[in-house]
Order: sequence, then structure tokens, then C-alpha cells
Amino acid sequence: MTEATPLLSEKSGALSGVANVPGDKSMSHRSLMLGGLAVGETIISGLLEGEDVLHTADAMRALGATVEAGGDGLWRTFGVGIGGLREPANTLQMGNSGTSTRLLIGLVSTSPITCTFEGDASLSGRPMQRIMTPLEMMGAEFMAREGGRLPLTVKGTGNPLPIEYKSPVASAQVKSAIMLAGLTAPGITTVIEQTPTRDHTENMLRHFGVQVDVEDLKGGAQAIRVHGQEELQGCAIDIFSDPSSAAFPAVAALINEGSEVRLPNIGLNPRRAGIYETLIEMGADIKYEDERIQAGERVADLIVRGSNKLKGIHVPPTRVPSMIDEFPILAMAASCAIGKTVMTGLEELRVKESDRLLMIANGLKACGVELEMGEDSLVVHGTGQPPKGGAMIETALDHRIAMSFLILGSVTDEPVTIDDAAPIRTSFPNFIDLMKQLGMVIRAA
Repeated sequence: MTEATPLLSEKSGALSGVANVPGDKSMSHRSLMLGGLAVGETIISGLLEGEDVLHTADAMRALGATVEAGGDGLWRTFGVGIGGLREPANTLQMGNSGTSTRLLIGLVSTSPITCTFEGDASLSGRPMQRIMTPLEMMGAEFMAREGGRLPLTVKGTGNPLPIEYKSPVASAQVKSAIMLAGLTAPGITTVIEQTPTRDHTENMLRHFGVQVDVEDLKGGAQAIRVHGQEELQGCAIDIFSDPSSAAFPAVAALINEGSEVRLPNIGLNPRRAGIYETLIEMGADIKYEDERIQAGERVADLIVRGSNKLKGIHVPPTRVPSMIDEFPILAMAASCAIGKTVMTGLEELRVKESDRLLMIANGLKACGVELEMGEDSLVVHGTGQPPKGGAMIETALDHRIAMSFLILGSVTDEPVTIDDAAPIRTSFPNFIDLMKQLGMVIRAA
């Protein structure tokens, strides 16, 4: 077990500089998985070298792909082809990564191999039944703890069935697991989403040469159809900087008056950029420069300036899928805003790395913030002034909880301490150094 690393964050004043955020985590996972399936060589630049993504790299090697990190900053994969995955010699250790686990379970479920997945305490508490149900319809068999929890063993099928599945949850991981399973199935596999979720899997599959069709349905729903048994072709992928990670220095700049921070090369896929749309509605000074398309995705440089003019708003529940990972840091901004920020439709937060809804509420209360928490809602009452702070925050092995409360500590009257910074390495390895370079005061507790 890794020894806990408690850290303390205290009032910093205005921040300034360039924040070079690591590569997008969602794209990094997918590029390694699809590159590991593709025929020929895939060259990846900008890969996030955090612990979660390195677990994906290790898993793809165990499944037969060649995955190499070059001294030139590029990663190269040589894939096994559709249907070419081999049975791993050992259990696949997934650490804290729910994305890796759910997508890889989908990937292996339609190959005639058996794989066992294990994870840390946090990952072992996260439900996998939501992907097991559709994958069983395709022919896979599972053995897992109660509720579909890890350790979990998949017995894949050599004769997968294409399915049409109406997803009961708005989850890009569920959709992606089914789509990846459908790559090996004959015919067309269809996922119907009532609320469209991030579409990185669709975009990247097309980049590798797979036919993916999207049909708009009544009421805003969509049907996503992947054509199976088409070989993926090796290609070049330039991964943009992670918009979820960028939200931390962005909010730090916004809540520290007088700040000006530049965030280059940030992915702004409309189904990922809800946090920036929301912050701008709250009165944030965020400007987009050099907008462009990169690997089929919208990208821009962000200029963020701090002020004391953030105001509370009602966040539309329809926007939740486009910013589900950003609610912890949004709640920090809301605690410094003027008035009430209302967030609803947050049930998915309860099955993340921790019960994020509860962890946000407990931490903010400990810092002196007035709020109400419901089963799927959070209402934060901001006074327009920074909270008191002075709390020790339990992070429950959740990287986004840890980073969010360190950011809050940059403006609170008294320092904020987190019980363990170690999980931050899973998604943002240089977070502490980067924030110190911008002017934050972070030190050992």
C-alpha cells in the first residue's frame, strides 16, 4: 500500500503564467486500445503518462499488442488485428482506472479468452453490472463480487452477437464498452442514448477507419451504430491537452483576483466543454484563441483572468454528461461566487472514484460553506467571499477531490489540508509543480 501524502494549500494571491496541462486522459486510453487492435503502426504524441493510462498500456501488452514509449516523447503501438487478442498470463491490474477497466472489459468480452481484472480499494467498489448486462447479451460470461464489483473475471465469446441496446444511464464508458465489443461482432452493433455523452470513441474509431453512424432520434436521443469486423488501420494521433485537468488551473485563476493564466491546446469537444460554458455563464473571463480542429476534435488556447464577479446560476441538468468529472472543481468556484449555484441530475457522481457528491458536500461544509445536498443534487450558497477553510479534507483515494480542495485552499482565510495527494498521479502527474509555478502555495502538511 502506498503511504499517504498529506498536503496543505494556503492563500496565494494572483496567479500568472502558462499552464501546460497533460494530454487528454480519455483520448490516451482509447489511442492505446485502438492502436493495440489496429493493423500496422500507430504513432501517438501527447499521451498522458499518468498511472491510469500506464495501466492501460500494461494491459494491452498483456493482451498481445506491442506498446513502446520512445525517448522522443512519442508512443508507438503495433496491433494484433480484430480477433487477435491473446489470453493474458496473469491478472490485469487496473489500479484506480474505471475507464480502462470498463472499456477493456468490453474489448475482451467478444474474444475467446478469459481475463481477470483487479483494482485498488476505490475501483473495487465501483459497479460494473452496467456494462456486464449488455455484454452478456453479446455472449460474454462473468464472475464477479456482488453488484458486479472487482475482482471480475470475463470469459469472452468466440461467436459474439451484434445487439441493439438502449442504455439506461448516460455513460460514455457504457457506450464505449459496447462499441468496442461490437468491433469483433458480425454486422452492426447499436447503442441508443437518451442523453448523448462524450463521443471520443466514435471520433477515434473513424480516425482508425471504422464506419460509425450516428442517427438523431426523437427527444434528443441518438443511435450510434458501429460496423463490426472491419480492420482498424494504424495511424498518427496527436492528443490535445485534457479539458478536465485544465479546469483546475482555470478555476484557480478565476477565484484569485488579478490572475491571468494561459492554457494551450485544450480540447473543447462540445460534449466535454460543459464546465467552461458553465463558468462563462457565471461571469468568468475566459477567452478562446486559435480555435482549430485536431484529430477530428475542436481545440483552442484558453486565456483565463481572475475577478471577484462570479455569480451563482442554475446548471441545466442536460449539461451534466458534458461536465460530469468537473463538478468537484465547479463546486469550489460556486463557494466563492455571489449567490446560489444549483446543480441537479448528479446521481452519476455517486459511482465515481468515490461518492463524489458526498465528498464535495462534506469537504465544503468543513470549510464553512453553506449548502444543501440531495440524492442527486447540490446547492451551494456563495457569499462572494472565499470560505473560511481550515479543514482536513478526506479524499477517499479520489484525485479530483484532492485537486479541487487544494485549489480552494488558494483563497480560503485558513489553509486547507488534504489527507492524501498520492491519487493525483493517476491523471495529472505534474499538478503540484505546475500550480506552484503559477504561484500557488502548496507544501507538506
